[in-house]
Amino acid sequence: MIIYPALDLRGGKVVRLRQGDPRQQTVYSDDPLAVAQRWIEAGATWLHVVNLDGAFAEANDNEAILEALALADVQIQFGGGLRTLEDVQRAFDKGAARVVLGTLAVEHPQHVAAMVARWGAEAIAVALDARDGQVVTHGWQRETGISAIELGKQLAAQGVRYAVYTDVSRDGELIGVNIEATSHLARQTGLRVIASGGVTALGEIVALRDAGNIDGVILGTALYEGLIDLAEAIRLAQAAE
Repeated sequence: MIIYPALDLRGGKVVRLRQGDPRQQTVYSDDPLAVAQRWIEAGATWLHVVNLDGAFAEANDNEAILEALALADVQIQFGGGLRTLEDVQRAFDKGAARVVLGTLAVEHPQHVAAMVARWGAEAIAVALDARDGQVVTHGWQRETGISAIELGKQLAAQGVRYAVYTDVSRDGELIGVNIEATSHLARQTGLRVIASGGVTALGEIVALRDAGNIDGVILGTALYEGLIDLAEAIRLAQAAE
């Protein structure tokens, strides 16, 4: 199981939002490259980088940060505001190893199969961001009326292999990840699910690992608040069950 330290970028800074609310923002650093280097030195092989400005359709220079991060000894999983084929191509051109599609996957699912065929299933992930089991888009601001499981099944049938699942009601709240819903999604869809939202303790890393069908875990607020040691989280994630 892979641990993905999160770098949420807004205005060129590393931030965290409570439940995706741009009005409830905490700034942790104005130097994303230094933060990334800290996580790499702790053993991270992947970073989960989110362009929050892009998700909120705000002008930004976060692609330049992506390009700089991609020069480091780490793979980048990049999402936020990727709503056209051109956006996705540009993210790969800037150095992303994998893109995460949210709004695009919901509004234009027909494009997803073409992207998997073009770039390969390892390079494409979908964001199944859900509130009460229902998918939300546009920076978690719009409800879609489709369940995460239903959309996951549709996308898996189009060749998608990876999904980032976030229970948005828990994101940034430090109240614990929704292990049951995450594992259930993986069982029902056959997707390789990456858990996100609310992870607060090393015991949750062990529980997610022991679920047996969860491919990775994204760590955000708990890392930045010093509640989880990244090196220890990586060790536990990779330990034999």
